[in-house]
Amino acid sequence: MDNTRGTIVNLQISTARKTPMQRKESLRAVAGLGLEGDRHAKPGSARQALFMDEETLNAFGLEAGRVRENITTRGIVLKNLAVGTRVRAGSAVFEITNPCTPCEFVNDIQPGLREKMEGQRGLLARVIADGELRVGDAIIVDHC
Repeated sequence: MDNTRGTIVNLQISTARKTPMQRKESLRAVAGLGLEGDRHAKPGSARQALFMDEETLNAFGLEAGRVRENITTRGIVLKNLAVGTRVRAGSAVFEITNPCTPCEFVNDIQPGLREKMEGQRGLLARVIADGELRVGDAIIVDHC
C-alpha cells in the first residue's frame, strides 16, 4: 500500500447532535463550509469533515460508520498523514486540520475503546474546493 491512493467506502452525515448518522451514496462538499446537510458544516470550522480508514476500524472490529465519521476510506492509513495534507475525495478537495480525539461515546461502543483508539480515530478536515463525493470514488493524497 503506497498510502497515496484509496477509495471511499462509506459516506454519512449527522443532521443534529446525538441523532443517528444518515448513510448516503453521495454528498456535496462546499468550500469553506463542509458537507451539505451535516451539522458540522460551519464557515471557518476546522471540523467540516471526519475521515476514518477502514483498516483501523477493522483492527478494532468495527464496521464503517460506527465511530460517526463522515468519510470512510480504504487503502490510505490516515494516521500517517500530516496536518496540512490535501486530499482529493471524488471531485472535492480537503485539507487535514487535526487528528480526531476519541469522544466519550466511543466507550459506549466498547468499554475501554476510547483509550485504545487514542491517536487512531481519524482525521478532521476542512473543505477547500467544492465537489461531489460518491461511494466508490477515488481518494488521492497530495503530499505537498
